[in-house]
Amino acid sequence: MRKVLIIISIEDGESIYNAMRLANLGVKKGDEISVFMLGKGVLFEKSGDKNFDVMGQINMFEGDFYV
Repeated sequence: MRKVLIIISIEDGESIYNAMRLANLGVKKGDEISVFMLGKGVLFEKSGDKNFDVMGQINMFEGDFYV
């Protein structure tokens, strides 16, 4: 098991979506994943669109999530 911290500091929906997909994959493989939203990353709720379901990935996440 690995311990991983992912820091998201931008509000780009595609980047947040992909970072959360990576975080969810890590959790699924048994890693201990923490996600920290920093700076403009705290605007994640407004960052998604029909192509990048940011909130869907965040709601699926079962690790530690800090805003």
